[in-house]
Amino acid sequence: MAFLGNLRNVVIASFVLAILLVGVYCALQGFDGPTFELFTLRWLHVVCGVMWIGLLWYFNFVQIPTMPKVPDELKKGVTGYIAPQALFWFRWGAMGTILFGIVLAFRENYLIEAYSLDLSQGLGGWPVVPKFLAIGIGMWLGTIMWFNVWFVIWPNQQKALNIGGKFSDIAPADKAAAAKTATMFSRINTLLSLPMLFSMVAAGHLY
Repeated sequence: MAFLGNLRNVVIASFVLAILLVGVYCALQGFDGPTFELFTLRWLHVVCGVMWIGLLWYFNFVQIPTMPKVPDELKKGVTGYIAPQALFWFRWGAMGTILFGIVLAFRENYLIEAYSLDLSQGLGGWPVVPKFLAIGIGMWLGTIMWFNVWFVIWPNQQKALNIGGKFSDIAPADKAAAAKTATMFSRINTLLSLPMLFSMVAAGHLY
Protein backbone atom coordinates (compact mmCIF):
# COMPACT_ATOMS: atom_id res chain seq x y z
CA MET A 1 0.00 0.00 0.00
CA ALA A 2 2.88 2.39 0.79
CA PHE A 3 4.33 1.70 -2.64
CA LEU A 4 1.05 2.51 -4.42
CA GLY A 5 0.67 5.64 -2.32
CA ASN A 6 3.72 7.18 -4.01
CA LEU A 7 2.91 8.27 -7.58
CA ARG A 8 6.57 8.68 -8.55
CA ASN A 9 7.31 5.07 -7.62
CA VAL A 10 4.24 3.85 -9.49
CA VAL A 11 5.23 5.72 -12.66
CA ILE A 12 8.81 4.42 -12.47
CA ALA A 13 7.52 0.89 -11.98
CA SER A 14 5.19 1.30 -14.95
CA PHE A 15 8.12 2.28 -17.17
CA VAL A 16 10.14 -0.66 -15.82
CA LEU A 17 7.31 -3.04 -16.73
CA ALA A 18 7.19 -1.49 -20.21
CA ILE A 19 10.95 -2.01 -20.58
CA LEU A 20 10.52 -5.65 -19.52
CA LEU A 21 7.97 -6.04 -22.31
CA VAL A 22 10.56 -4.61 -24.69
CA GLY A 23 12.84 -7.42 -23.53
CA VAL A 24 10.13 -9.97 -24.23
CA TYR A 25 9.63 -8.49 -27.70
CA CYS A 26 13.35 -8.60 -28.47
CA ALA A 27 13.60 -12.19 -27.26
CA LEU A 28 10.76 -13.24 -29.57
CA GLN A 29 11.36 -11.01 -32.59
CA GLY A 30 14.94 -9.83 -32.35
CA PHE A 31 15.91 -6.15 -32.32
CA ASP A 32 15.56 -3.94 -35.38
CA GLY A 33 16.85 -0.47 -34.47
CA PRO A 34 15.05 1.67 -37.10
CA THR A 35 11.76 -0.18 -36.63
CA PHE A 36 11.95 0.12 -32.87
CA GLU A 37 12.85 3.82 -33.09
CA LEU A 38 9.67 4.52 -35.07
CA PHE A 39 7.64 2.39 -32.68
CA THR A 40 9.05 4.30 -29.68
CA LEU A 41 8.10 7.64 -31.26
CA ARG A 42 4.59 6.35 -31.94
CA TRP A 43 4.29 4.99 -28.40
CA LEU A 44 5.37 8.31 -26.86
CA HIS A 45 2.97 10.13 -29.20
CA VAL A 46 0.11 7.94 -27.95
CA VAL A 47 1.17 8.23 -24.27
CA CYS A 48 1.15 12.02 -24.47
CA GLY A 49 -2.11 11.95 -26.42
CA VAL A 50 -3.80 9.86 -23.72
CA MET A 51 -2.68 12.40 -21.10
CA TRP A 52 -3.89 15.33 -23.23
CA ILE A 53 -7.26 14.06 -24.38
CA GLY A 54 -7.93 12.37 -21.04
CA LEU A 55 -7.57 15.71 -19.25
CA LEU A 56 -9.54 17.53 -21.97
CA TRP A 57 -12.43 15.15 -21.34
CA TYR A 58 -11.96 15.44 -17.57
CA PHE A 59 -12.40 19.20 -17.81
CA ASN A 60 -15.43 18.98 -20.10
CA PHE A 61 -17.22 15.91 -18.71
CA VAL A 62 -16.35 16.31 -15.02
CA GLN A 63 -14.95 19.62 -13.77
CA ILE A 64 -16.84 22.22 -15.81
CA PRO A 65 -20.31 20.63 -15.43
CA THR A 66 -19.74 19.93 -11.71
CA MET A 67 -18.38 23.33 -10.62
CA PRO A 68 -21.81 25.05 -10.42
CA LYS A 69 -22.87 22.34 -7.92
CA VAL A 70 -19.82 22.81 -5.69
CA PRO A 71 -20.44 24.99 -2.61
CA ASP A 72 -18.73 28.38 -2.88
CA GLU A 73 -16.50 27.72 0.12
CA LEU A 74 -15.11 24.60 -1.57
CA LYS A 75 -14.55 25.95 -5.09
CA LYS A 76 -11.16 27.40 -4.24
CA GLY A 77 -9.92 23.87 -3.61
CA VAL A 78 -10.59 23.11 -7.28
CA THR A 79 -9.63 26.43 -8.85
CA GLY A 80 -6.62 27.02 -6.61
CA TYR A 81 -5.09 23.55 -6.51
CA ILE A 82 -6.63 20.88 -8.74
CA ALA A 83 -7.23 22.91 -11.92
CA PRO A 84 -3.74 24.52 -12.13
CA GLN A 85 -2.07 21.12 -11.70
CA ALA A 86 -4.38 19.52 -14.26
CA LEU A 87 -3.66 22.38 -16.68
CA PHE A 88 0.08 21.77 -16.32
CA TRP A 89 -0.21 18.15 -17.47
CA PHE A 90 -2.90 19.12 -19.99
CA ARG A 91 -0.80 21.65 -21.88
CA TRP A 92 2.44 19.62 -21.76
CA GLY A 93 0.54 16.52 -22.86
CA ALA A 94 -0.59 18.56 -25.86
CA MET A 95 2.97 19.71 -26.54
CA GLY A 96 4.37 16.19 -26.33
CA THR A 97 1.64 14.84 -28.60
CA ILE A 98 2.25 17.41 -31.35
CA LEU A 99 6.06 17.20 -31.16
CA PHE A 100 6.29 13.41 -31.21
CA GLY A 101 3.66 13.30 -33.95
CA ILE A 102 5.57 15.72 -36.18
CA VAL A 103 8.89 13.93 -35.60
CA LEU A 104 7.23 10.60 -36.37
CA ALA A 105 5.70 11.94 -39.60
CA PHE A 106 9.08 13.38 -40.60
CA ARG A 107 10.93 10.12 -39.87
CA GLU A 108 8.35 8.11 -41.82
CA ASN A 109 8.57 10.58 -44.74
CA TYR A 110 4.95 11.70 -44.90
CA LEU A 111 5.10 15.06 -43.08
CA ILE A 112 4.68 17.20 -46.22
CA GLU A 113 2.12 14.84 -47.77
CA ALA A 114 0.05 14.85 -44.59
CA TYR A 115 0.13 18.59 -43.89
CA SER A 116 -0.63 19.31 -47.57
CA LEU A 117 -3.60 16.86 -47.36
CA ASP A 118 -1.92 14.78 -50.10
CA LEU A 119 -1.85 17.78 -52.46
CA SER A 120 1.95 17.92 -52.65
CA GLN A 121 1.76 16.31 -56.12
CA GLY A 122 -1.13 18.49 -57.31
CA LEU A 123 -4.77 17.68 -57.97
CA GLY A 124 -4.18 14.90 -60.49
CA GLY A 125 -5.71 11.70 -59.13
CA TRP A 126 -6.26 13.32 -55.72
CA PRO A 127 -6.04 11.81 -53.22
CA VAL A 128 -3.09 9.85 -54.56
CA VAL A 129 -2.61 8.11 -51.20
CA PRO A 130 -5.85 8.21 -49.17
CA LYS A 131 -3.90 7.33 -46.02
CA PHE A 132 -2.00 10.62 -46.28
CA LEU A 133 -5.28 12.52 -46.56
CA ALA A 134 -6.66 10.76 -43.47
CA ILE A 135 -3.56 11.29 -41.33
CA GLY A 136 -3.32 14.86 -42.65
CA ILE A 137 -6.84 15.68 -41.49
CA GLY A 138 -5.99 14.23 -38.08
CA MET A 139 -2.73 16.20 -37.92
CA TRP A 140 -4.43 19.47 -38.85
CA LEU A 141 -7.18 18.95 -36.28
CA GLY A 142 -4.55 18.06 -33.67
CA THR A 143 -2.50 21.14 -34.58
CA ILE A 144 -5.55 23.40 -34.24
CA MET A 145 -6.32 21.82 -30.87
CA TRP A 146 -2.70 22.28 -29.74
CA PHE A 147 -2.82 25.94 -30.78
CA ASN A 148 -6.05 26.43 -28.84
CA VAL A 149 -4.47 24.91 -25.72
CA TRP A 150 -1.30 27.00 -25.71
CA PHE A 151 -2.47 30.29 -27.16
CA VAL A 152 -6.11 30.57 -26.07
CA ILE A 153 -7.10 28.19 -23.26
CA TRP A 154 -3.92 28.43 -21.16
CA PRO A 155 -3.53 32.25 -21.29
CA ASN A 156 -7.19 32.75 -20.42
CA GLN A 157 -7.13 30.16 -17.63
CA GLN A 158 -4.13 31.95 -16.14
CA LYS A 159 -6.28 35.09 -15.92
CA ALA A 160 -9.45 33.33 -14.78
CA LEU A 161 -7.71 31.33 -12.03
CA ASN A 162 -4.97 33.84 -11.20
CA ILE A 163 -2.37 31.14 -11.71
CA GLY A 164 1.00 32.17 -10.35
CA GLY A 165 -0.57 35.21 -8.67
CA LYS A 166 0.04 37.38 -11.72
CA PHE A 167 -3.56 38.46 -12.26
CA SER A 168 -4.78 39.36 -8.76
CA ASP A 169 -5.80 42.84 -9.91
CA ILE A 170 -7.84 41.74 -12.92
CA ALA A 171 -11.39 43.13 -13.00
CA PRO A 172 -14.17 40.61 -12.23
CA ALA A 173 -15.70 41.21 -15.68
CA ASP A 174 -12.38 40.48 -17.39
CA LYS A 175 -11.90 37.39 -15.24
CA ALA A 176 -15.35 36.11 -16.21
CA ALA A 177 -14.68 36.85 -19.89
CA ALA A 178 -11.38 34.95 -19.73
CA ALA A 179 -13.10 31.95 -18.12
CA LYS A 180 -15.82 32.02 -20.78
CA THR A 181 -13.27 32.14 -23.61
CA ALA A 182 -11.25 29.28 -22.12
CA THR A 183 -14.39 27.18 -21.74
CA MET A 184 -15.57 27.91 -25.27
CA PHE A 185 -12.26 26.86 -26.82
CA SER A 186 -12.09 23.80 -24.56
CA ARG A 187 -15.48 22.83 -25.95
CA ILE A 188 -14.18 23.44 -29.49
CA ASN A 189 -11.32 21.04 -28.76
CA THR A 190 -13.80 18.48 -27.41
CA LEU A 191 -15.79 18.88 -30.63
CA LEU A 192 -12.67 18.24 -32.70
CA SER A 193 -11.33 15.39 -30.55
CA LEU A 194 -13.45 12.54 -31.94
CA PRO A 195 -12.95 13.34 -35.66
CA MET A 196 -9.24 13.85 -34.92
CA LEU A 197 -9.00 10.45 -33.24
CA PHE A 198 -11.05 8.83 -36.01
CA SER A 199 -8.68 10.21 -38.65
CA MET A 200 -5.59 9.08 -36.76
CA VAL A 201 -6.88 5.55 -36.13
CA ALA A 202 -8.39 5.24 -39.62
CA ALA A 203 -5.05 6.11 -41.23
CA GLY A 204 -3.43 3.19 -39.44
CA HIS A 205 -6.21 0.62 -39.71
CA LEU A 206 -8.65 1.45 -42.53
CA TYR A 207 -6.24 2.34 -45.35
